[in-house]
Amino acid sequence: MSDQQLPRRTFLARSLAAGAGLTLGRAGLWLPSSGAPAVVTSERRRPVLPNGVQSGDPWPTRAVLWGRTDRPAQLEVEWSTTEAFRTVHRVRGPIARAEAAFTTHLDLTGLPPGETIFYRARYESLETPGAFSEPVTGQLRTPPRASARATKPVRVAWSGDMVGQGWGIDASRGGIRMYEALRRAEPDVFVHSGDNIYADGPLQTEVPLDDGTVWRNLVTDAKSKVAETLDEYRGAFAYNLLDDNARRFGAQVPVIAQWDDHEVVNNWFHDLVLEDDPRYTEKNVRVLAQRAQQALFEFLPIRRNAAEPNRIYRSFSMGPLLEIFVVDLRSYRGANSPNRQTSASRETAILGDAQLAWLERGLRQSRATWKVVACDMPIGLVVEDRLREGVRNYEAIANADAGVPLGREHDIARLLRALQQAQVRNVVWITADVHYCAAHQYAPERAAFTQFDAFWEFVAGPMHAGTFGPNALDGTFGPEVRFASAAPKPNRPPSDNLQFYGTLDIDPRTRALTAGLWDVTGTRLWSVELPPAN
Repeated sequence: MSDQQLPRRTFLARSLAAGAGLTLGRAGLWLPSSGAPAVVTSERRRPVLPNGVQSGDPWPTRAVLWGRTDRPAQLEVEWSTTEAFRTVHRVRGPIARAEAAFTTHLDLTGLPPGETIFYRARYESLETPGAFSEPVTGQLRTPPRASARATKPVRVAWSGDMVGQGWGIDASRGGIRMYEALRRAEPDVFVHSGDNIYADGPLQTEVPLDDGTVWRNLVTDAKSKVAETLDEYRGAFAYNLLDDNARRFGAQVPVIAQWDDHEVVNNWFHDLVLEDDPRYTEKNVRVLAQRAQQALFEFLPIRRNAAEPNRIYRSFSMGPLLEIFVVDLRSYRGANSPNRQTSASRETAILGDAQLAWLERGLRQSRATWKVVACDMPIGLVVEDRLREGVRNYEAIANADAGVPLGREHDIARLLRALQQAQVRNVVWITADVHYCAAHQYAPERAAFTQFDAFWEFVAGPMHAGTFGPNALDGTFGPEVRFASAAPKPNRPPSDNLQFYGTLDIDPRTRALTAGLWDVTGTRLWSVELPPAN
């Protein structure tokens, strides 16, 4: 079927263009240009917001507001429930400092549940008190309380894989068009399923296309080589925000972000050493991962966990109809291996004991009609890693063996068994990673492991990267492909329109969930309606 996406809101967030006298410096960060024309002293003293604003991690009464300026400055935010700001609440926020690349995160509290919040942010220079930046405006919608009566539909969008395989910002082709497609889809929240950046994917200025034309990338210092230093990882994140579509999107749709491998390096695990990659002078992936994680927390609107500041797994109640559980398959995994271990151990971990216990408990205790597990890799698709001494290793959960659970499949079997025993219903999985879109239905009658209730997994992506696929399915948990849209040949460019996102819509009257898969033009490719089990 083919349906054009229609907008639901009318507010268009205004984005501040980069100020005069700025140029791209090392790591893609905006710096004063020595060749820029002179500006009046008062203007030079005003902070500039080169990357717009973002919101994220929405709760019923709070949300994280992200911003970045070009110098030491203190954030000031005004917010209101009306676009005209008839009643204004003012908050003095954190100070932007060089040690955090002049980024700030304000956990804005005291918000009314289930309301659209309009906000405007500006920074006051610490060097010149009283010199303020021009304000930048944005909006977000807070979820209703879990105890509220469901009266409004819920829409979640998701996708992943950004600026990969050499496809960067080509302004002549509309830039990163997926951000505009997602803005027009008007979700209540967007789940970024990982690969927010390709730190290991440098850009070339020109890439020839099959039709004889040329893709022309905007290239910064940070995106001209693999990221190794903290500033280079920061620059890879900052690169995406040079796109006009990205800044408009960030000012209008709150984001729930997770990570996968390309935020650090392809197929990474902590003990990996990049002995065979001459692009890297720093070979220790554990060191690279620490730098990448710092940049990730600096440049994404993520709420830090007070007890575990670097923890990425977390959950979000979106009201009585939906709760989202964001998992992290990178931080606690064992080394990539042939993935055929017959018993669970630290070597087979993909979620890790603490996260797995948290997820089991959260899904059991959730009172939401639908529970969505946002996973950065698919369960049943085979994702291969490099050969080691002639033996194939595996990067994801599946191991190309359709028999009983082995290797990392032990974690998934434990979770699925626990959910069946606790009679947890209405669990669906969303993911990206494999650079095509698909719908998989898992059922025990087709599976080697049968101690679970049937469930769906929906795959969407890439957002702006090469399109591939399809991958082979592993039969351990009985998956069946109900739909797939893959590339006719590997690494198709964004100009082919084979860039995909997904939506989950929940009707408050019937409580049914409709999953849809869409392309970058806003055309619906496939959908299914799932009635609630209880």
